Amino acid sequence: MYSPLKRLSSTAHYCIVLLGLLLPLSATAMGSKPPKQPEQAPAAVEMPKDLEAMLAKTLGDVSENRLGVAMQDVEAMLRAYPNFRLAHLIRGDLLMAKAHPISNIGNAPGAVHQTADLRDEIRVRLQHLKDKVPPGRIPKYLLQLQPEQRYAIVVDTGKARLYLFENNGGEPHYLTDYYVSSGKAGAEKFKEGDQKTPLGVYFVTSSLPRNQLSDFYGVGAFPLSYPNEWDRKQGKDGHGIWLHGVPSDTYSRPPRASNGCVVLTNPDMTKLGKNLQIGLTPVIISDKVEWADAKELTAQRSELQRSLEAWRSDWESLDNNKYLRHYSQSFSAPGQDYRSWAEQKRMVNASKTWLKIKISNVSLFAYPGNDNLIVATFEQDYTSNNLKNQMRKRQYWKQENGEWHILYEGGA
Repeated sequence: MYSPLKRLSSTAHYCIVLLGLLLPLSATAMGSKPPKQPEQAPAAVEMPKDLEAMLAKTLGDVSENRLGVAMQDVEAMLRAYPNFRLAHLIRGDLLMAKAHPISNIGNAPGAVHQTADLRDEIRVRLQHLKDKVPPGRIPKYLLQLQPEQRYAIVVDTGKARLYLFENNGGEPHYLTDYYVSSGKAGAEKFKEGDQKTPLGVYFVTSSLPRNQLSDFYGVGAFPLSYPNEWDRKQGKDGHGIWLHGVPSDTYSRPPRASNGCVVLTNPDMTKLGKNLQIGLTPVIISDKVEWADAKELTAQRSELQRSLEAWRSDWESLDNNKYLRHYSQSFSAPGQDYRSWAEQKRMVNASKTWLKIKISNVSLFAYPGNDNLIVATFEQDYTSNNLKNQMRKRQYWKQENGEWHILYEGGA
């Protein structure tokens, strides 16, 4: 059985050339002069099932001058993935190599304009074979999942990868990952039309089936909650950030090809879509995912749980000073700054003779790029002598001078 990891070293030379980095491709490998030893007739080979492994095997066979075997490889890849443009390009190069020397990927007629994007795709796909999910580690953002959240998604735009985690008693368990494409202009969206993918904590807001969309979006789309409350507080705008598929004549898009959305192949989008819950599934987008040992997150999760419980208890006490100490001076609520909101709270609490607050179904997510910012979402059951209501609430907590304070609060 072929092992792509064992073959990585043998593909390195060819991959360096394909990526246009340091070394020129050997003349022999691409046919500029005849090989010293004639290639034996290609024998039947067993191809890996994973696309990245298929790609690594094909490039490995080319780099070792097994062009006949490489052609078998690429034909097998195209049978499995008929619309995979990168495979078509490599096939074109192999056919050209039979006629005359070629110096780099994309020398086949009409293909040169695609090479930069496709080199990027080769780079991230092969790098993924080396940079597997670290054993026993999870993204530092996934502090706590609430019971109803069956899955969580973390996107790494820098590695063009989407990771899917399953909720295991409130803690994430890695399931699988997918190649993705993101914004043409990179990450950290700030304004409408900047062609960047936002970075932050978002949630799936709806599902758009194929019959409601143009073919551009493939098998379907799942809009995300961009801009979120923190984005708006930072003055960011724009809309229409989705998870979606690709046109029917395309297998995958280059790593930087969307207008800001996160784009998967149609087969991957179909599989992923079965795990998404409207209003519940978190989609955390980072330009460089940071991984942590699960035990390392326990202390931070416990600290935040204590802060949340102290806030609940102090609110229930009707002691305004104890309650308001949990809020930052930079706090805001929809349509209110800290001063107006605090004044309103004092007036409301003055009408209470007793108050009971229950919170449940708590999720906690650290914000990418901001170690001191946490997104907490929970169900709140409020009962007092003159009012009873239930709501889903979202808070943003920020660590200030060693203590956690609430920066934003509103309905989720």
